[in-house]
Amino acid sequence: MNWDALDLSILGPAFVAGLIVLSTHVLLGQQVLARGIIFIDLAIAQIAALGVIAAEYAGIDEHSYLVQVAAAAAALIGGAVLNWSDGKWPDKQEALIGTSFALAATAAILLLANNPHGGEHLKELLVGQILWVSTTQIVTAALVSAGLLIAMWLRHGANKGFGFYAIFAIAITQSVQLVGVYLVFTSLIVPALATDHLTGRRRQLTAFAIGIAGYALGLTLSALLDLPSGAVIVWSLACCGVASRWLLPAPQGNAPAPAAH
Repeated sequence: MNWDALDLSILGPAFVAGLIVLSTHVLLGQQVLARGIIFIDLAIAQIAALGVIAAEYAGIDEHSYLVQVAAAAAALIGGAVLNWSDGKWPDKQEALIGTSFALAATAAILLLANNPHGGEHLKELLVGQILWVSTTQIVTAALVSAGLLIAMWLRHGANKGFGFYAIFAIAITQSVQLVGVYLVFTSLIVPALATDHLTGRRRQLTAFAIGIAGYALGLTLSALLDLPSGAVIVWSLACCGVASRWLLPAPQGNAPAPAAH
C-alpha cells in the first residue's frame, strides 16, 4: 500500500465534492425509489453526458460555460419528455426510461466514433474524475445544490409533475461532471435502498451516513491501492449499504411508508 498517497490536498476536495453530491442525491434517491422508477437517474445522467459530448462535438471548448448549459438543457429536455410519458403511459415508464438510457448512450458513442480521444472522454464521463475537481467546480456545485435544496424544501418534498423532473435533471447535470454517471447512480440508489426499511429522520441520517462512509472509504482505498477512485467508491458505497442493512434491522412495529405513485 502507498501510504504517501493519502494526500489531503487531493482527497479533501474530492471528499467535499462527494458530500455536495450526497446533499441532494440522498433525498432524491428516496423519492426515486418511492416512485418505482429506479433507472431514471441513470437515464438522465446519460442524457446530461450526451449534452456535454454534443457541445464539444459542435466545437465548444470543454471548459466553456456553454458546455454546462448544453448538459443542463439536454437533461431538462429529457426530464420533460419523461414527465410527459409518465402521464401518458405510467405503466410503461420504466421501459421508456431504459430505452432513453440506451439511446443516449449509443448516441454518445456515435458522436465520439471519429474522435481519437473518444474512448478516454467517454470513460471520464462514466467513471468520473473526482480526484481532479477544481475549486470552481466545487463552489458552483455547492451553490447549485443549495438552490435545489431550497426548492425541494419549498415544495415540501413533493415528488409530482415536472417540478420533480426539473430538480432531478439539474442535480444530475452538475453531479455527472463531478463524479461521473456510475457514481451518480450509486449515490442516489444505494443509500435509499439500504434504508428503505427505516422511516423519517432516522432513515435520512442513516442514508447520509452510508454515503459519507462510502466516499471516505472509497477515496482512502483508491489512494492506497492506486485504483480508479470512482469505481472503488461505487463498491465502497455498496459495501457500506449492505453493512448498514445488516447492522440496522427494521424497528418492530414500524414499517416503512408505502411507495408513492
